[in-house]
Amino acid sequence: QVQLVESGGGLVQAGGSLRLSCAASGRTFSSYFMGWFRQAPGKEREFVAAIDWSGLRTYYADSAKDRFIITRDNAKDTAYLQMSSLKPEDTAVYYCAATLAYSDYASPGEYEYWGQGTQVTVSS
Repeated sequence: QVQLVESGGGLVQAGGSLRLSCAASGRTFSSYFMGWFRQAPGKEREFVAAIDWSGLRTYYADSAKDRFIITRDNAKDTAYLQMSSLKPEDTAVYYCAATLAYSDYASPGEYEYWGQGTQVTVSS
């Protein structure tokens, strides 16, 4: 199995940027397809972005396209989410997640392992 720890969250003004990191330990990181999700108060957890094992294929929610970039560094066992042009509606707890295989990368239920989350707050 793999353990995931997110970092990089914080308070930022609208229009600003943040880079989230997801450090993995345990089983070989490159074996896992990685996703980022977020959950705002009173809302369901929603898909943000995902990246395949090699890092060559990426997938984004419509809300993240053109503003967020997901990457991974398999040598450092870390996945990243670079967020720019942040909006107040991006405020949420952001989670990274890992799975060995999937059929629907946007479904939280497809991921076996989750980090504890990191809070992102965007002020207007």
